[in-house]
Amino acid sequence: MSAPASNSFYYGYCLEWMRRWDAETVDLIYLDPPFNSNADYNTLYAAEGGGDAQFRAFTDTWTWDEAAADRVSSYLGAVGRPAHPAIIGLYKTLGECGMLAYLTYIAERLEECSRLLKPTGSIYYHCDPTASHYIKVLMDAVFGHRSFRNEIVWKRTASSTGGCK
Repeated sequence: MSAPASNSFYYGYCLEWMRRWDAETVDLIYLDPPFNSNADYNTLYAAEGGGDAQFRAFTDTWTWDEAAADRVSSYLGAVGRPAHPAIIGLYKTLGECGMLAYLTYIAERLEECSRLLKPTGSIYYHCDPTASHYIKVLMDAVFGHRSFRNEIVWKRTASSTGGCK
């Protein structure tokens, strides 16, 4: 294992990268994951020779499937996993659904973030109201409810499109 290099960008599946790194080697984590927005996101770019093109960047629609069922199963008897109590409670509350599929996906990553974060480190999680209340429960389970410091709320005063003001 090793520590992530300073001022570096890692491309690929985040869980695979995080599992390669030593514990307690990261000072700051900023997460801006999919929000479970039930939308598809495309990337636009100028095609060679003129014209615009696009491709699907990612789908932010979560459904209950075999992978989600496997993730829940991995938590059911794993009382030593930090997110275990939260996942059990969410499973009892939500049942088998897309939201639980999303939350178990996020829980795996939060557990790795917790392992990587130094005791003096900070984590910021960017999300919208779709699942923020559930994410707070997961973060309390993984990092401890006493670790929570504050919530930052964005207030938009103008559209992000349409020019300068």
